[in-house]
Amino acid sequence: MKIILYQPQIPQNTGNIVRTCAATGTNLILVRPLGFSTHSRHLKRAGLDYWESVQIEEIDDLGPLLETKIFYCFSSKANQLYTDASYDNHAALIFGSETSGLPDWLWQQYPERFFTIPMVKEKRCLNLACSVAIVLYEALRQNHFLNMEKKTERTTLISNEVANGR
Repeated sequence: MKIILYQPQIPQNTGNIVRTCAATGTNLILVRPLGFSTHSRHLKRAGLDYWESVQIEEIDDLGPLLETKIFYCFSSKANQLYTDASYDNHAALIFGSETSGLPDWLWQQYPERFFTIPMVKEKRCLNLACSVAIVLYEALRQNHFLNMEKKTERTTLISNEVANGR
């Protein structure tokens, strides 16, 4: 599974997303231009010491990547619920900029691939890092957390605790 951030603007959001990617074994792709330097202290602080454990790629053009990937797009303006998607374990989950969302050409070319997280109508949108976490964990849940390296160890630990009455 991959997270793609299209022209993210807020370094703290990206840093928090790096932490989520590290915790789930998920790769991250950043589509330039970015609204910050990848050397920003705010970005590094939000990501703490998780940077080394995440495969991060920066690209200039999202178009060619879409030709080779199964992908899902997320927007507060979409009509389909994120829980209605059937996520492929090798999919890319695409999120737009905090200030302008995803580009119009993506909406026009792939309207059936857009999903939303439900919210009360008078609110504009959720925080980007929160949105990524919500959708990523649903996609991982549907795929039985297959790409998470610690799954077997964690399952064994939980099984042992249950067997011992804890």
